Amino acid sequence: MSKDGTNALERFLSDLESLFSVTPQEVREIMFHFHEEMRRGLAGGKSSLKMIPSFVGRPKGTEKGDFLALDLGGTNVRVLAVALDGNGNATLAAVSRFVIPSETIGGAGDKLFDFIVDCIQSFLKEHHAGMPQAYDLAFTFSFPVVQRSVSSGELICWTKGFTASGVEGKDVVALLAEALQRKGMKSIHVAALANDTVGTLVAKSYADPSCDVGVIIGTGTNACYPEKVARISRLPELRASGEMIVNIEWGGFDKLKTNVYDNLLDLSSNNAGRQKLEKMVSGMYLGELARLVIVEMIQKRLLFTEKSLPAFSVAYALTTEHLSMTAHGSDFFDDFGLADVQEADRQTIREICRIVSTRSARIAAAAIAAVVAWMDADLESNHTVAIDGALFEKYPGFQDNMTDMLFGVFGDRAKKIKLELAKDGSGIGAAIIGAVAASARQ
Repeated sequence: MSKDGTNALERFLSDLESLFSVTPQEVREIMFHFHEEMRRGLAGGKSSLKMIPSFVGRPKGTEKGDFLALDLGGTNVRVLAVALDGNGNATLAAVSRFVIPSETIGGAGDKLFDFIVDCIQSFLKEHHAGMPQAYDLAFTFSFPVVQRSVSSGELICWTKGFTASGVEGKDVVALLAEALQRKGMKSIHVAALANDTVGTLVAKSYADPSCDVGVIIGTGTNACYPEKVARISRLPELRASGEMIVNIEWGGFDKLKTNVYDNLLDLSSNNAGRQKLEKMVSGMYLGELARLVIVEMIQKRLLFTEKSLPAFSVAYALTTEHLSMTAHGSDFFDDFGLADVQEADRQTIREICRIVSTRSARIAAAAIAAVVAWMDADLESNHTVAIDGALFEKYPGFQDNMTDMLFGVFGDRAKKIKLELAKDGSGIGAAIIGAVAASARQ
């Protein structure tokens, strides 16, 4: 590349860094707006944060017994048996995974729930030994719902490719209970409905009472926290004492500075104008943001050659897994049919991936900072943040970037915040929620 070309590349990457920058001062502004949206959402007003009450609190750690959990969050159904010892220890006693046929995902709703019950039956046949005859079951349902109680919630709309008819607007717990009746499984009682984020918080807090934030940072992103019931003014019928976990649905937060690549991605998405934070943070979108940058750079002759353009012309062909490969010191060029890539282009790709992923981590940290500060403005207490999701778990440097931003905002007080991986929180947490709900009935 000529000297002029080198200078143009350096200017482009410098501008790109600025476009994706998130400073501690900007994080403080994000936190201010986040608190405003939280306040409106809790009051039932117009807000980009749904602030959905879960009707369940954190466990005491003394819940005891054997519980079933059902996890429907994508194209798989998982059935789990979880043993709680009453001393803060939860053991995954057994788990089975079932792939939902595509015709069931897009067919009649009652057939979908019949299939789910068939999965429960298969699980019990395989793992029945030593388990009780009557079961309290907790249902993790990771789709948008309006929750009415700990054991009821209406599906707002299907996502993730599901189109099963006759389910939207219906109580999914009632649909599951009807399928259990049809199949003659009267010994199973659906004790609780849970979001995967709430499950993550509950699973970690069963053993660690300082855990008060549950977060998903993977394909999608969301969070929850325990709120004082007195502050949930959208539910005036609730008693004004105690706490309840609130599902923030923070992927929809829209008070964020966007750039040209964010806007291009949003316009071409199937939910334009929505899920702004999720599109800047989650694993579903980071690869696409990087691809849009790469396409522009090829067109400006700053990267590869124009013959390479078709390889990057397919939307979402570049994934977050590809970005992670560059952070591991590897590359993804073989997947795009690119051979003999020059070292300068390799370095440019690494820089693009670093810039996009760093912003993701910083915005995730900003949202966590907002939630912690909402609960404890002066950070007087310790706060464990339970985080599940491949982006947090596996992307090199992601956790460090989050931690760095927390220290940039809070200084040494950030030592009060622990970010901890909570694997399989949704399943185990759902079982614990079932235990909490079952004890509340007694």
